[in-house]
Amino acid sequence: MRTADIVRVTRSPRRDCASDAAFVREAVFATQSARLYVAVASSRGGRHAVNEDGHTTLDGDMPLFVVADGVSSGAMAARASGDLVAHLHAALGEGPVDAEAVRRAVLDADRAIARSIARRTDAPGAATLALCAATDAALSSWLVAWVGDCRVYRLGTTDRRPAELLTRDDTYRHLDEASPPGGSPDDPARMIGNGAVDVPNLRQVDLGAGEMLVLCSDGVHRHANQEDMGRLLHGSAPLARRCVKLVELARTRGSRDDATVLAVQRSVLAPVPMMRGLMTALAAALAASAVVALVADSDAEGRAAPAEFNSPQGTR
Repeated sequence: MRTADIVRVTRSPRRDCASDAAFVREAVFATQSARLYVAVASSRGGRHAVNEDGHTTLDGDMPLFVVADGVSSGAMAARASGDLVAHLHAALGEGPVDAEAVRRAVLDADRAIARSIARRTDAPGAATLALCAATDAALSSWLVAWVGDCRVYRLGTTDRRPAELLTRDDTYRHLDEASPPGGSPDDPARMIGNGAVDVPNLRQVDLGAGEMLVLCSDGVHRHANQEDMGRLLHGSAPLARRCVKLVELARTRGSRDDATVLAVQRSVLAPVPMMRGLMTALAAALAASAVVALVADSDAEGRAAPAEFNSPQGTR
């Protein structure tokens, strides 16, 4: 999809939430047939001096959304996640976005982050990734990509129904690989910035009217399950507030990691009654033509009528 097909209608100013060093923002994007209501909430965890999660800040016009999680065991985690988000938006922000473009952008980002960190330290650094991008003007078809343990969920329209997990974590356990000494089988085995990715995971998904895509870092999904997401992200409160509630829930359950959630909800605009308008205009044109024809026929009949039909009554 091209940036010309969509516009950002509004964007809220940054707002604070309950945690220190928090980022909260929402925006509305629109095409001729649909709208996206988008919100992001990101909070620094207690064990980090800076937030090592990166995310789309909702400043652009492209329906491309990214959450990245800097790997804390590596070098310069915040730079790795921030550079990853910036690189993907630069590479994909003008569209169109397809699977090959995403693969190329992720592998280019892997090399670019490695070079950036190498200029500052000899230690490697990396980040994990979740990405979603609309691929049609109706905003109903989406490309989902991920590397590592950032996740993407889909929420239906039924209130309180659990979220559907669309991704599968690239952990040592899931990939049936041995974790390094001192590591956990549930640590990410694939990441971007240190050469530990050959190709991103990709899938195409549909998004119906009222449905939602939710991207989040492990600071959220390790402490909030799919039922929690269905309960907190459905509702009538502003979408940003619902995202904040999810982050706050993770905090109450012991999350000390950086926590980011980005939600994208699709709304279908009422169709412009184009066919009705065309039919109305056509009917009016036909009616006008019929009137003209009747008038013309009437004049012709008047000129060709026998004398008695034109004579005053009683003169015959």
